[in-house]
Amino acid sequence: QVQLVESGGGLVQPGGSLRLSCAASGFTLDDHAIGWFRQAPGKEREGVSCISREGGTYYPDSVKGRFTISRDNAVNTLYLQMNSLKPEDTGVYYCAAYNLYYCAGYGRLDPPDYWGQGTQVTVSS
Repeated sequence: QVQLVESGGGLVQPGGSLRLSCAASGFTLDDHAIGWFRQAPGKEREGVSCISREGGTYYPDSVKGRFTISRDNAVNTLYLQMNSLKPEDTGVYYCAAYNLYYCAGYGRLDPPDYWGQGTQVTVSS
């Protein structure tokens, strides 16, 4: 049974930083593509990062240069370092895992095969 458990969300001021973590069980992260999605109130869930089995990464323009995805295979954990946060980054952030080994999608990430339960990120002064 695949379980993805996020942590690290919270309230941060604009310009601040947060690091999200996603601990995986029942699923070996380094054999698959894994990523992060977010959902703002009243908006569709969108992919904000993905890392393939080979280490290739994807970011949409909205977060490129500010967010960095990484994983620690030794502890089977995925991370998202978020810097220079903006109020529009506010939302629930979900860890996402694919059965594929690459980040699929054209223009945006395809929905994953597995979701975490989400962690709230609020960027506000």
